[in-house]
Amino acid sequence: MNDLDRLVRPNIAALTPYSTARDEYTGGLGTFLDANESPYDSGFNRYPDPHQKQLKTQIAALKGIDPQNLFLGNGSDEAIDLLFRVFCEPGRDEAVAITPSYGMYSVAAAINNVTLREVPLGPEFSLPTEALLAATAEPRCKLLFLCSPNNPTGNAFPRAELLQLAESFAGITVVDEAYIDFAAEPGLRDALPEHPRLVILQTLSKAWGMAGLRLGLAMADARIIRLMSMVKYPYNINEAALRTVSELLRRPIGEQVREILRERARVAAALPALPCVERVYPSDANFLLVRVTNADGVYEHLVRAGIIVRNRNRVCQCAGCLRLTIGLPAENDRLLTALADYAC
Repeated sequence: MNDLDRLVRPNIAALTPYSTARDEYTGGLGTFLDANESPYDSGFNRYPDPHQKQLKTQIAALKGIDPQNLFLGNGSDEAIDLLFRVFCEPGRDEAVAITPSYGMYSVAAAINNVTLREVPLGPEFSLPTEALLAATAEPRCKLLFLCSPNNPTGNAFPRAELLQLAESFAGITVVDEAYIDFAAEPGLRDALPEHPRLVILQTLSKAWGMAGLRLGLAMADARIIRLMSMVKYPYNINEAALRTVSELLRRPIGEQVREILRERARVAAALPALPCVERVYPSDANFLLVRVTNADGVYEHLVRAGIIVRNRNRVCQCAGCLRLTIGLPAENDRLLTALADYAC
């Protein structure tokens, strides 16, 4: 039994996935009377490709990986949920995540009845490597979630530390790179061949501007991708999303990303001069975590000014903090003006 066989839930390993009409016939044009679809052409009367072959080929080329190493989900949240369903026996297995971090790890764990143990970040939001190794040493621990760059702290963790955890942990290490397009250093995609228990999550919601289309990516060893594909719902990506994403991927986003980075630097430089701002944390993402004199008061002041930010005041290690997404230059100007008008 190899490492992956040991980690997979036995019922999932034995699962016979649902076979769609498009699995049984894979040819080209024809008279399709096999899937109980409407024969009247609306542009969307046929089921979409359950394996998203064309879009996977397109995205795999962009990412420099083989399509067999790519899973497409209804946002990264679907991939997170599937990892629990594939590897964690409800009521028995465990997972570990850093805190503060993305809230869906704990929600997905709770939905799947999996105990999630959260390990607080170290000083200056550093990666608590030794504490994570100790937490994941439990024999029933199957998953480790690391978000880098992390949300809401904004910092990316050192590559060597992430790979040390992926190598040392006997389970599946999941590195969520939703904000990697804004980071100074590249992600871990090139490390996948040497780390068969590593899963990398990315998204088209941030730099690519497709949050409304809900398209998330998981990159991993082909065996993990096959297991996730067995468990997913047959037609998890709809035809409208498949077509639109394919079209939007053809437009360059480099200048948009560079403008966000310029604006991030400008806003980060301007904030410390404002009376209500106590600290601006370094960021490798498209947002800034900012500690202010009165987080609730500043948040309400901004809402009255028509500016909505994220109040992280009650999140672990983020007391007094707001998370400010970097917007268009004019939007950032309005934010800075409104913060300057706040009476401390």
